[in-house]
Amino acid sequence: MTSPVKQPLTGLIAATFTPLTPHGEVDVSVIGPYVDYLVNKQGIKHVFVNGSTGEGMSLSVDERKSLAAEWCRQSKNKLEQVIIHVGCLSVSDSKELARHAAEIGADGISIIAPSFFKPSSRDCLVQFLKEVTSAAPHLPFYYYHLPALTGVHIPAASVLDGIQKSIPSFQGLKFSDRDLLDFGLCVYKSPKSWPMLYGVDEQLLAGLALGAHGAIGSTYNYLGTTFNEMLDAFTKGDLAGAQITQFKVQEVFHFAMQHGFNLSLSKRVMCLLSGLPLGPPRLPLAPCSEEAARLFQAKIQDTLGLH
Repeated sequence: MTSPVKQPLTGLIAATFTPLTPHGEVDVSVIGPYVDYLVNKQGIKHVFVNGSTGEGMSLSVDERKSLAAEWCRQSKNKLEQVIIHVGCLSVSDSKELARHAAEIGADGISIIAPSFFKPSSRDCLVQFLKEVTSAAPHLPFYYYHLPALTGVHIPAASVLDGIQKSIPSFQGLKFSDRDLLDFGLCVYKSPKSWPMLYGVDEQLLAGLALGAHGAIGSTYNYLGTTFNEMLDAFTKGDLAGAQITQFKVQEVFHFAMQHGFNLSLSKRVMCLLSGLPLGPPRLPLAPCSEEAARLFQAKIQDTLGLH
């Protein structure tokens, strides 16, 4: 069984899309080629499964188990770490997924705040997280902070303050918000051994400057090589080079936002760039227009030189 003393999670972590058939059913047969693409074409060593990019909250518990198990199976001897998001509205469902993640050999779990009946305070949220992690006490746990979708605006720095006293398996943070003050406080007040993982791709360089150890995001599925170049430049002290790459990425994102950049568009562009049959998004999300996807693909290829 995986232990919380595993090597710290750093670098790029791809938040994976969920492969669906044209009729909207989960298609695990795509995961093997998907792993090979991430490793060989994008230089990705870690994945984050069943999160918001993976439409985890729109999947059944059985579907999420199936995906998690196949990602773990296909990643052996190829990827370094597989983190499974297990958060649900139901604490019992979350515990079931956490327990399953431990059984299949996942390298860690992540939990987002419940978003229908919301925790009313920091202590209430931590109690929820503690209850879920009790089902997999030996798996490293990463808190998933995404207030724009959950509507839970408890500062991440507040959540992290003293959290390991309540949850010994706590190991780090997935911070998917633009509040750099909150993120900076998380980095400043946390032990250096806790991975602080930034989750806003178009602002990654700012996160790195504040001390992020790595990043979890959807566009690393198809822009991994570009972001790895930026990480390399930053690590070597070449801030100007890192800025150039970040600015080019921001130009691409700005263009995509003008054409309705969202999960549906990002997933379709991943299909076009990778050749993987990932299928449509699941309802209630609607597919993007093919014109928008082709324009976004062309912008990526022209601006970043990716083909």
